[in-house]
Amino acid sequence: MRQDQQRVDMALERYLPPAVEVPATIHESMRYSLFAGGKRFRPILLLEACRLVGGEARKSLPAAVAMELIHTYSLIHDDLPCMDDASLRRGKPTSHKKYGEAIAVLTGDALLTHAFEVLTREQVAEGVPTEAIVEVVGLIARAAGTMGMVGGQVLDIQHAGTGAGIRPEQLSEIHHRKTGALIVAAVEAGAVLGGATFEQRESLTAYGRNVGLAFQIADDLLDVHGTVETLGKDIAGDVARQKITFPAVFGVEASRQMGVDSLIRATQALEGFGGEAAYLRALAEFVVSRAH
Repeated sequence: MRQDQQRVDMALERYLPPAVEVPATIHESMRYSLFAGGKRFRPILLLEACRLVGGEARKSLPAAVAMELIHTYSLIHDDLPCMDDASLRRGKPTSHKKYGEAIAVLTGDALLTHAFEVLTREQVAEGVPTEAIVEVVGLIARAAGTMGMVGGQVLDIQHAGTGAGIRPEQLSEIHHRKTGALIVAAVEAGAVLGGATFEQRESLTAYGRNVGLAFQIADDLLDVHGTVETLGKDIAGDVARQKITFPAVFGVEASRQMGVDSLIRATQALEGFGGEAAYLRALAEFVVSRAH
């Protein structure tokens, strides 16, 4: 995982404008949030999905970078005063605390748009077939937009404060969009770029859905039991904002069991790959057991 993180970081460095490029403030701000830390989980999923179906992970690095750019943009916007009003992210002041709200908004916009520049220009340079690039652009755009992450965020805002009145299927819908959609897109994009069969892609999509659910449950639990030191961000914010979380609706123990059940389903989805999928299984286990 550390080796893949280093590969992604090197590619990010290569594909980003230099911090001194005019206008320097926005490029410095982009780099500030991108290199503040992070697990690079979505890019790693994409690279490994590509490897697993027989593709060259190196050729999918631009798409992996695009996933991290989009994920980072979403964190910057989530932290804004009009959203979660967070002061810490990855142990450092959030983008709007360091650069002001206007630059933070524009930094998120810049990361999102740069993601698609990298995705198209650099995947062409890697010799990836045009049809595969177009398909990957479409599925990532859908996962990031109103059918995915943005839509999930809207539903999350609209349901805040509704408490136990929310139905379990509504909670699942929010988080399958808000968190799960980009995780599914990561493994699907890797599958497409690696030349997966229909069956392989279906299996990886099922894996991604369950890993996405497990990831969100773990996040919700960490907001209850984590510390500022281990998480590097404000804690108990979900409770303060009366957000709808798995512990709030189902309780802590039931939520933990739901995370374990999602892990089991994720690993079952990989059975057709045999021992070759050991890394993806380990990543799923990491999601459930992580401390940050």
